[in-house]
Amino acid sequence: MEGTQLRPARPLLTDSARSWAGAVGVCCAVLVTILGALFAHQATADWLDHAIDSPIITVLGRHQDLAAWLAAAGSLLPAAALTAVIVVACLLVGRLNGAVLAAAAVPAATGLVDGVFKPLVHRTYLGVLTYPSGHTATIFALAATAGVLLVYPPQSARAGALRAFILMAACALGCVVAVGVIGLKWHYFTDTVAGAAVGIGTVCGLALLLDLPAVRRPLARASRRLPSRRMTVG
Repeated sequence: MEGTQLRPARPLLTDSARSWAGAVGVCCAVLVTILGALFAHQATADWLDHAIDSPIITVLGRHQDLAAWLAAAGSLLPAAALTAVIVVACLLVGRLNGAVLAAAAVPAATGLVDGVFKPLVHRTYLGVLTYPSGHTATIFALAATAGVLLVYPPQSARAGALRAFILMAACALGCVVAVGVIGLKWHYFTDTVAGAAVGIGTVCGLALLLDLPAVRRPLARASRRLPSRRMTVG
């Protein structure tokens, strides 16, 4: 953000964005719950999954290396690297609340996927628990984190264009990962939809939690001890 010093005590969300985050979080929770109820204990694709999965599997079935490459961004090491980049960037500008959000987003989302939803819903694909997709939850948690951190309006057209590009690229990467895991026969299409909802909903909930006064005050005090720098674009 050109010529703008990021203030360490600034909340993650504006007042209007906070309302949107709450609404989006609730919608994500409802979606995951409804799909989980519909597909609980299933071991086969429904008509929607079959219609979407079949052409992807047909194309990528002959190119499993490509499918694995598409899914790779949602795996542990790439996700950890992307998380580290976001955390370091936040710390360099004194946004401790942003660093905490970035550090917590993927572990929280994958914890819900593996520790709660998969054993609870118990939907399987080739004998493996699949609902929701952890790869998709991971990448959409990172995309949502980027969205939250970029929520404040930029002060130049160039910075605004860069912000829009980053968000579109993050969402596109999430879709690429979803295609990859479907092509590898790791997940049904609806698993990836639920995974995206878990990732986005988790970040919305964390952002709202970190913006609570009881949480913001100690984070603001701690962030004042961090170096604050100016970030410029162009």
